[in-house]
Amino acid sequence: MIAKETIEKVLDTARIEEVVGDFVDLKKRGTSLIGNCPFHNEKTPSFHVSVAKGIYKCFGCGVGGDSLKFVMELEKYSYPEAIRYLANKYHIEIAETERSPAQLAAQDKRESLYVLSQWAGKFFKEQLWHTDIGNSIGLSYFKERGYREDIIKKFDLGYSPDVWTALVDEARKDGFQDGYLTEIGLAIERDDKSLYDRFRGRVIFPIHNLTGRIIGFGGRTLKTEKSVPKYVNSPESEIYHKSDVLYGLSFAKKAIMDHDTCYLVEGYADVISMHQAGVENVVSSSGTSLTTGQIKLISRFTKNVVILYDGDAAGIKASLRGTDMLLEEGLNVKVLLFPDGNDPDSYIQTFGSTAFKEYISAHQQDFIFYKTNILLKDANNDPIKRAGVIREVVESIALIPDEIKVSVFIRQCSSLLDIEERVLLSELNKIRIHKAKAQDKKRESTTQTSAGSPYPGDMPPPDFFLTEAERSDAGLAEADMHTKITPEILQEREVVRILLNYGRELASWEGDGEVPIAPYLLGSIDDISFDDKASAIIVEEFKKQADNFEIPEAKYFFSHTDKEVADLAVECIASQYEISPNWNSEKNKIYVPEEIENLKQLVTQVIYRIKKRKFEKEMYKIREELKKEQSEDDLQILLHKYSKLKEAEKMLGQLLGNTIVK
Repeated sequence: MIAKETIEKVLDTARIEEVVGDFVDLKKRGTSLIGNCPFHNEKTPSFHVSVAKGIYKCFGCGVGGDSLKFVMELEKYSYPEAIRYLANKYHIEIAETERSPAQLAAQDKRESLYVLSQWAGKFFKEQLWHTDIGNSIGLSYFKERGYREDIIKKFDLGYSPDVWTALVDEARKDGFQDGYLTEIGLAIERDDKSLYDRFRGRVIFPIHNLTGRIIGFGGRTLKTEKSVPKYVNSPESEIYHKSDVLYGLSFAKKAIMDHDTCYLVEGYADVISMHQAGVENVVSSSGTSLTTGQIKLISRFTKNVVILYDGDAAGIKASLRGTDMLLEEGLNVKVLLFPDGNDPDSYIQTFGSTAFKEYISAHQQDFIFYKTNILLKDANNDPIKRAGVIREVVESIALIPDEIKVSVFIRQCSSLLDIEERVLLSELNKIRIHKAKAQDKKRESTTQTSAGSPYPGDMPPPDFFLTEAERSDAGLAEADMHTKITPEILQEREVVRILLNYGRELASWEGDGEVPIAPYLLGSIDDISFDDKASAIIVEEFKKQADNFEIPEAKYFFSHTDKEVADLAVECIASQYEISPNWNSEKNKIYVPEEIENLKQLVTQVIYRIKKRKFEKEMYKIREELKKEQSEDDLQILLHKYSKLKEAEKMLGQLLGNTIVK
């Protein structure tokens, strides 16, 4: 267990803009920072970070929370792991009971797989640095490639001995289960159920996720036999999904944001060599075709991508489709071709770091023009092939969402292709019309399929994208899916909003003006019961702490174990629109009052409304009782109660000034 004091220190130290800024490219806008939401695909930023309040909130998909919740949601960390991540980021020492690898492996399965991957990374490193065979084979290989020791250590490079069960034996000794070894691909099971090491006799390139945790491995053989595959990679697992991972991104994300550019290369060696050359804003798709998930990862940090190709023409043509996907996601794409069959790694090894930087700076071309030129070379003077080139280039331009860019590309490609601009525009419109028709047809098909659905239009049910496990984790019972936000619930949440935002402010209009609003408000509605579960939990916590003369801060609830409570707390604190600090009331001759200036009216109004609701409930109960047969005495008592409640309701209606009670 992590000590409470340590958790509080971590939460107090963590800066929301720094934690989120490690994963999202944030820009200043007014009093907030904004960027593209990492939790859903968007092209117009709706993700806000409030430095003053210490929270993030997406006004597109609705997610929100504090630094801790951000890390938990983004990386699917458990609470302790998120605390450890933040503690490591801010160099805070965590005091906790030492646990053996076997005890760690006994935790939940997903966490066990992370622990095992980390353990394997350490095993491979120790083999590389602390064994004679690792030194003479693995370390020698990396040094022959020109890698410095600091770079080898930075990327956690390692070596797996050429022994059938070296890793398996050590893992068993440290208490790890065979099933986990095969699940993440460290071991392979034979027909007789015995295990052997997948990566034996190879140098190891660990693959890290966005926060730096090891989730998989790539192993390169040092043998020359053609029957032995050059690279062996970890298979897909619960913690490693190739389509959502870019090699080197955890080391590159800060440099990508600093330079507002991402270099995209093919292999592990290219990434490592470029880092050693001082170019750190580089990632690799690790030899696989570029995926939408990988593109979304890049777009979190920059909209500018430069693809570094080697001189293999066949490989370049094969990758053109992946580049079209970058355009469709709204990224600005340039390409750079290395001469004489060089790739980034070999070019650096041959010409050195300085020449490499100069080359990549001087030889970048816009992708559309590059694609046009490379396809024209293939077509030569064949009119049929040239027509195909024109169509293919226009199809790429049609993917670009920015109309200004489209206009520029059409004009310039008109010159390159030696064809009138209006012809290209005509083809562009045909492609767009065809695409629109296809989308309409798909939409109609979806609408017919969902006929009779209780959800309007094309909107899916609220839990459409959740798996059964996620529904269970979120506590979304069938009844919860259709919870109606009533005026009564909104009243209760308004009480919570006032407590969270202004609970520590003084009720200056009451007594000697030294009573904070929280105890004043709670005392005024002490006889009110809350129906909204999340509101009730927050109000009860305020009452509990008020007994000790304390008032909880809003951030106390941001990482609450009850998701509804955490979401409500963020919702109450977050604001999409705030007055700009540059607004000058005198100059603009428009005074915009702030809510805090009218606290008396805000607090008294919410008390009156919620009291009035209570009286209305009581009156309804009495009316139901009067429908039943009553003795004369009971009837008089009920009528007297009703009369008093009616009087109180009328008075509150008059105080509120917006209700007429007959």
